[in-house]
Amino acid sequence: MNRFGIFAYGLLCYVMFLGVFLYALGFVGDFLVPKSIDRGGDSPTWLAVIVNTALLLAFGLQHSVMARPTFKRWWTRIVPEPAERSTYVLASNLCMIALFVFWQPMPTIVWDVQNTIGRAALWTLFAAGWGLVLITTFLINHFDLFGLRQVWLHLHGKPYTSLGFVTPGIYGVIRHPLYVGWITAFWAIPTMTVGHLLFAAVVTAYILVAIVLEERNLVEYHGEKYIAYRSRTGKLIPRFRRAAPADAATPSPSLAHNS
Repeated sequence: MNRFGIFAYGLLCYVMFLGVFLYALGFVGDFLVPKSIDRGGDSPTWLAVIVNTALLLAFGLQHSVMARPTFKRWWTRIVPEPAERSTYVLASNLCMIALFVFWQPMPTIVWDVQNTIGRAALWTLFAAGWGLVLITTFLINHFDLFGLRQVWLHLHGKPYTSLGFVTPGIYGVIRHPLYVGWITAFWAIPTMTVGHLLFAAVVTAYILVAIVLEERNLVEYHGEKYIAYRSRTGKLIPRFRRAAPADAATPSPSLAHNS
């Protein structure tokens, strides 16, 4: 594949991601989409649990395995290195689309907040969670995270360069704000059904496991700098201390996309 072909491939994967992200917002929030987490199917509960759990595990395995450095070293023998990140994004997109299509709603209500102020507060948190996810991607370089920077540099005949070792914004007090955004978006919902609860619980469990795996890789990648950064920041809850040194670490975009 020539340079323009790789760039076009990366751009297509990115545009596909934007569509998947927007659909996911409506899917989880149960609005503006033809099939959502709570609408669009009528399967027996036992079958819904099996299918939905399998869909979530498939996404989690893809998301984690393809992000591991060992897999990347093997994978780039098959796909062009500049397209590796875009291929990761493509695989994630396909897993999410499969989840949207095959998800089996389980509409039994677990809780339903009817108080106007309570509902408004939960919807505000829901929106804040999605907003935090999006903002965080730009803090750690949105276009590198989703593969566009890699294919752009390749198009212009420039080698890929690491983005360095900084703690922009909220990363100065918390190591995984992207995960916090996802957890908030998935749990802050006025009407919680059994299906939504299963989705939120499994994804949260995956996140807790992913943090362990990700931080292990980050320690290997950044060494003492990341260990020092980890010691002075919170994992999922902000830890406010005196200003951190300028060279403190954040997850590099090449590893942070687990989040």
